[in-house]
Amino acid sequence: MASPSQWLAGLRPKTLPAAISPVLIGIGSVWRPESPPLWNRAALALAVAVALQIGVNFANDYSDGVRGSDRRRLGPARLVESGAAKPGTVKAAAFGAFGVAAVTGGILTWLTGQWWLLAVGAAAIAAAWFYTGGKHPYGYAGLGEVGVFVFFGPVAVLGTAYTQHLGITWRAGLASVGVGLLASAILMANNLRDIGSDRAAGKLTLAAKLGPGRAGALYAWELWLALLVGALCAIGRPRVLVVLLMAIPVARLASAVGTKLGAEDLVRLLTQTGRVELGYAILMGLALADLGVF
Repeated sequence: MASPSQWLAGLRPKTLPAAISPVLIGIGSVWRPESPPLWNRAALALAVAVALQIGVNFANDYSDGVRGSDRRRLGPARLVESGAAKPGTVKAAAFGAFGVAAVTGGILTWLTGQWWLLAVGAAAIAAAWFYTGGKHPYGYAGLGEVGVFVFFGPVAVLGTAYTQHLGITWRAGLASVGVGLLASAILMANNLRDIGSDRAAGKLTLAAKLGPGRAGALYAWELWLALLVGALCAIGRPRVLVVLLMAIPVARLASAVGTKLGAEDLVRLLTQTGRVELGYAILMGLALADLGVF
């Protein structure tokens, strides 16, 4: 039986910035003195995003474990592959998290009265499961970054913003592209570490298809493009340029990935990329909100 610390490691807390960041930006994009955030809806949106992230992490643990894709991986041990938990238990944890996302999303939909949002939520859960689950997982075909970009970028940011006051802004749209690129960079950092083991297991992630050099270059471009998009949000609102403070850590990561990195370095790369995304989201959210902070 897996220990609480093993379950905590299994939900992969280092990936949670990908879920938290778009919600912060979505709230900030619609925060005005005359229309402050509806915190109950914000909390529900955050619960949906975090539950989806935890669900996809457990689903990935289960699916890769039963396929044998994790046997040669270099990162932290997984619940199924290590034998710490039975596959059925991990699968149940994944669907439990998806259930939390479905219930909280349903409550949020009821509060807004926008029932079409249920279809968006269903699509998000399906994307989370079929990333590595099912007969033809799209994560094994190099499309994982696309799914992460869409659902932890535009869908999460604009969904959060819309459920606040039933409206979105063009800056929220641009910022959603930036945070989506950073979420994709987190996945790319993860897959860079596992290129060798993924190829051996027939798991052709985008990194496995491109190889270390080109995958590292794409990772760096994702970071820089996110900053560029953030700078474009400053049109008519110069204070948004505060997000360029993240250029220093971005330059360090982009430079590091161009060198030969060991397994431990690549594990740290994932953690540091998550921190960059969270920092980007905090700065962007505060700058988009009319709070007089900047």
